[in-house]
Amino acid sequence: MKNDKNTGIKEEKKISKIKKSLAFWKAKLQVDENGPQYSKPKLKSKSNLKPKSKPKSIKTKTDVKDQARTEKKKHVMIKKKPAVKIKPKPKITIKPASKDQAKVEKKKQAKIKVEAKKKAKVEKKKQAKIKVEAKKKAKAEAKRKEEEDKEKEAEAKRKEEEAQRTYEETLEEQLSEEEITGFQLEKTDMDKMCNKVCEIIAGYESKGTLQSELWKKLKLSSRDGSRLALKLERMGMITREKILEKERWTYKLIIKKIPISTKSIEGSPCLTCPVEAKCSIDGEISPKTCNLIEDWVKIELKNK
Repeated sequence: MKNDKNTGIKEEKKISKIKKSLAFWKAKLQVDENGPQYSKPKLKSKSNLKPKSKPKSIKTKTDVKDQARTEKKKHVMIKKKPAVKIKPKPKITIKPASKDQAKVEKKKQAKIKVEAKKKAKVEKKKQAKIKVEAKKKAKAEAKRKEEEDKEKEAEAKRKEEEAQRTYEETLEEQLSEEEITGFQLEKTDMDKMCNKVCEIIAGYESKGTLQSELWKKLKLSSRDGSRLALKLERMGMITREKILEKERWTYKLIIKKIPISTKSIEGSPCLTCPVEAKCSIDGEISPKTCNLIEDWVKIELKNK
């Protein structure tokens, strides 16, 4: 209804405007027709010809008033343009979900929660399994490292033992017991040689002597000297003590059992005594009462 009224008003305004403009032009024509007639000027030479200015139209008071009114109406129409009305946006109303939909949504949410719990349990089991495997790997790695350390330690010990290993030890491994005890030097009385070696070692008493120095005195090779030392050890005459001398491992020979020397009885009268068979401690002929033994002891003491 409002739109129809507006269109009607607009049409009426247009019609009145047209009427006013027609009245204006009619009045103008009448003024032109009734206005003063000007006499035509005499024609002169072309040089004197000048363009005539157009005659000004004479306006009456009514024409001026009408023109002012139309202008005023124009300004009023321009000012009073209808304001553009902005239609309000329609409100979106959310209809409440039905009970069935609410139940379905509730079930859906419950299902999602159950699935999430299952996933969390699976993930927890997975993480626990990973931790157990990591612990097993760590234990296996620690065990492997421990074994490697043991192997390294054993290898270091073996190398140290090899560094400490002497020629006599390798020789002892190579020779059998028979070869050691039955050792014999060519063109040499082994009993005398053994006694001589033991007497030299006994001279150093409990301090002992280095076997390398002993072999130099006896002019024996290191192989023969080592075999002789092994033989004397097996016989129980000496002991060998392993020592580090001048950054080399060698043996010190110490006397264990001093052999009996015959030098002390070489001048004894008993060896050539004619009644030696009848001599006894408790008998008539006895070393306690023997004048020959007494004289021999006196002579030996004087010589020393």
